[in-house]
Amino acid sequence: MATNTFELHAPFEPKGDQPQAIESLCSSIEEGNKHQALRGVTGSGKTFTMAHVIAHLNRPTLVIAPNKTLAAQLFSELREFFPSNAVGFFISYYDYYQPEAYIPGSDTYIAKDSSINDDIDKMRHEATQSLFERKDVIIVASVSCIYGLGSPDSYANLVVNIEVGQELGRNQFLRSLVGIQYTRNDTALERGKFRVRGDVVDLLPSHERSQAIRVEFFGDDIDRITLIDSLTGRTNQTLSSVSIYPNSHYVTERKQTKAIVDEILTDLGLRLRFLKQEGKLVEYQRLEQRTMHDVELFEQLGFCPGIENYSRYLTGKAEGEPPPTLLDYFPKNFLTIVDESHITMPQIGGMFRGDRARKQTLVDYGFRLPSALDNRPLNFDEFIERTGPIIHVSATPGKFDLEVCPPRVFEQIIRPTGLIDPEITVVAANDQVHDLLNRLQEVEKKGGRALVTTLTKRMAEDLTKFYDEKGLKVRYLHADIESIERADLLRDLRQGVYQVLIGINLLREGLDLPEVELVAVMDADKEGFLRSATSLIQMVGRAARNQEGKVIFYGDRVSKAMSECIDETNRRRGIQIAYNKKHGISPQTIKKALAPGLREIYGLTKPEDTDVSPPQVASKVLEHFNINSTKDLDQLIQKKTKQMKKAAGELEFEKAAALRDEIQQLKSAMLSLGDHL
Repeated sequence: MATNTFELHAPFEPKGDQPQAIESLCSSIEEGNKHQALRGVTGSGKTFTMAHVIAHLNRPTLVIAPNKTLAAQLFSELREFFPSNAVGFFISYYDYYQPEAYIPGSDTYIAKDSSINDDIDKMRHEATQSLFERKDVIIVASVSCIYGLGSPDSYANLVVNIEVGQELGRNQFLRSLVGIQYTRNDTALERGKFRVRGDVVDLLPSHERSQAIRVEFFGDDIDRITLIDSLTGRTNQTLSSVSIYPNSHYVTERKQTKAIVDEILTDLGLRLRFLKQEGKLVEYQRLEQRTMHDVELFEQLGFCPGIENYSRYLTGKAEGEPPPTLLDYFPKNFLTIVDESHITMPQIGGMFRGDRARKQTLVDYGFRLPSALDNRPLNFDEFIERTGPIIHVSATPGKFDLEVCPPRVFEQIIRPTGLIDPEITVVAANDQVHDLLNRLQEVEKKGGRALVTTLTKRMAEDLTKFYDEKGLKVRYLHADIESIERADLLRDLRQGVYQVLIGINLLREGLDLPEVELVAVMDADKEGFLRSATSLIQMVGRAARNQEGKVIFYGDRVSKAMSECIDETNRRRGIQIAYNKKHGISPQTIKKALAPGLREIYGLTKPEDTDVSPPQVASKVLEHFNINSTKDLDQLIQKKTKQMKKAAGELEFEKAAALRDEIQQLKSAMLSLGDHL
């Protein structure tokens, strides 16, 4: 039930510097400031702080994350904080997406190819519908929220509202459903489809998976409206009225179709004349055939494949105007929270240019009308114009954050565990390899773990070989290692199978290893992306989960980035130590349970650690699953593939990745055994 007021549910109260951060952010926004930032260290409860800000301000809120995995995590957390409010999820609904493109140099046309995740599409519809019906709405989105979406006005105007007793013929009702892109299927009731049985019409709305709407007619009147289980047909609830939203965000009223087609044909004529004058006869023929095919489909059905390339005509926008996006579905002055803003804001700024370059080529070579250029993401200035107050959230605010937010940068650096940021020691790089060897040997004696980052893949490989020859238990992590092997490496590090992990960019966001006592950064003074102040601070954070954590920077000088990182870390340490002393808190290393790995679950051995041949390893895989034939193996692969897609649809992206790796193992087993199966 809609409450129009956010109701925060949490088993604990704000503590540390959370209360001050909450109060400061709320006051800044209430004073009318556009930009404010929360500089919060990892583990300080930034999401909890944001939940309190949302509840206090009581405004519809858009939360933008830099990737799907983080968006899913935030969505899950905010749903727990606001169980009685509308928390929606809006990310790209493609499991796979290859955009339409043309490469003039090789005369290669790449057709658009995609796989739409039906569950995520459902959640996108649920998110936009909640914005029309409620005020207590939080939408967690990826940067896909700045891409073109159908007009909110058309979407809202085409909602089919029905009520019991309304005079409405069954056939008229069916035509209205077709007009909002529902299709008839009397065999299977699926999302976005309806079935007809006499005077009874069942339909599964665009935002539902299991609860269908049944409309019963008596003559030309609506006699009864019920919600039913789409599988069993059992009645769940009787309604007096219901609103049915369009099955696509790209919808238009049928009476506008002729005007839209006329406008498309007018622009097509202008473009064809231009191409003919330029002597581009191939492009002329190509554009005419493709566009006329789309127009014919649009006239008959109200939509066509690639309809988003004609969005300018559907929405009534002028040439060059930004398209409607998810932001236009929000009411005025909504709150925007940009998580990991040092990553997300540059992403938002870069989307427009890449999209423009690809589509300009399609237009120049006759694959699309110039209107396709207006099916685009917002540019950075347009994004800022369309948002209300923005909270930039990051442990390491980016350049833009620091330009627009001061003096409204509010800090949250006290961790509930009492852990403090690690000490940083700068050591000359002239003998860094041997100096680090001694330090790693000390870590191994104490039973600790260490992470080492280098600037190049070659150096990481050479270091791994050198330290291995010196007797250290060391491994190398690189980009070519697949997910299942990467998980094995990190798991083995925690278990102590080896104690040193070396890589290039492995010490940044998202690596959670509480056993790590030492982080070593080789050639820390070589400034660049991998050694910027932001990157170095993120690296230091990898040692902040252990009370014995320490960081070594190897360099012949203290670069500006190093100095900024050291100063910031020391400042945080001073505040954290003083707080712990004042409140009698003893820092405690994070205790994190070790989940069973995939190889352990399935009883697999690592080929590199044994003398077992690939067919023998494959046989163990098949033995575990009790597979005796190629048919059984093929069926299992299909089953795992369905589970992978389901996991992706339920936003369990890590589980989906693990299933993907299992499928690869099963396929490898099939190839290894061949005719022996």
